Amino acid sequence: MPMPAEPAPLFVILHQEGPIPLDVEISCEPGELLALVGPSGSGKTTVLRSIAGLYRPAAGRIVSGSQVWFDAAARTMVAPQARATGLVFQDYALFPHLTALENVKLAARHLDEPKRSTHAAALLARVHLDGLETRRPDQLSGGERQRVALARALARDPKVLLLDEPFSAVDRTTRERLKVELSHLHRSLEIPIILVTHDLREAEALADRIAILHKGRTLQSGAPDDVRLRPVSALVARLMGQTNVFDGEVEQVSQARSSGSIRWRDRVLRAATTGRFTKGERVTWLIPADYVVLEDASSSAGKGQEDALPSKVVDFTGLGEMTLLTVRLGADAGDVLRVTIATREARLLKPGRDVTVRLLADGIHLMPPEN
Repeated sequence: MPMPAEPAPLFVILHQEGPIPLDVEISCEPGELLALVGPSGSGKTTVLRSIAGLYRPAAGRIVSGSQVWFDAAARTMVAPQARATGLVFQDYALFPHLTALENVKLAARHLDEPKRSTHAAALLARVHLDGLETRRPDQLSGGERQRVALARALARDPKVLLLDEPFSAVDRTTRERLKVELSHLHRSLEIPIILVTHDLREAEALADRIAILHKGRTLQSGAPDDVRLRPVSALVARLMGQTNVFDGEVEQVSQARSSGSIRWRDRVLRAATTGRFTKGERVTWLIPADYVVLEDASSSAGKGQEDALPSKVVDFTGLGEMTLLTVRLGADAGDVLRVTIATREARLLKPGRDVTVRLLADGIHLMPPEN
């Protein structure tokens, strides 16, 4: 039996003009979960298939530790079965005529019997399927089939675990349970894990880092909060689900550039940081929904807060424990803001209710102006 490979980082650089445009550069450390996020057609699954060896890009390089899996310049293309990757598909891809145990054993061919059976049974128990070893896929629920697929991916003792929309084929309740289990499993694995998902909440909840892809190009990567709160462009902000994105102008900059203000329409708003921008420069700016403070207009009247903006509730959407409110600023202004507040508080705020909003200075983030 071969000794388990030492944990190794994964480095991926991919380039091509077509038929699927790619300009991707990502890395993933052992024990890290990297989520690839972007709209349909952004190249997420193509990147995953390239790592697994199921797709050959025109140019680039894929390296796992000291092993070069792909190098277009050197004409190196290691076969999929020699890459030691574990791949979990969104549609399970199990053999329907085999039991759960047999499906997992099939991926553990590097072991001899009876170790192969013991290893497969241990992996099924690890994903909470002990007792279901003899059932075929059509005798299992969607969540159970996905657990078998995950156990099969781990049976190869992979150097990299690749997850392609692993929760998209199950119901919401099962999806939430599987996400919790993946989070626990992630903490016990010392290999790079790459998750492809279109679900931003899923990525933010599970990932150590997020890479934003758009039209085959890596736009930004970093910790979920860094990408969400400090996107490099308005495009990244919108791909991260941000809706409070506006145009403005830098009004004032401190000597240390650690604070200042921006002019938005006829208002001046405080900003905790102005970065590299200078006074008078046009910018696009962002205020995340959770950095907007909402107060009842009657309770905030007379407080004299210069950053308080009179507003009116025009719509609300329940999101479970939180509610997303849409408020319109001023009596005639067309500007609207999205605000998230606790659902128990939102029950008192019906459409048409007068409110006051304040934009927290440390949430205002400046970006280059949109073309």
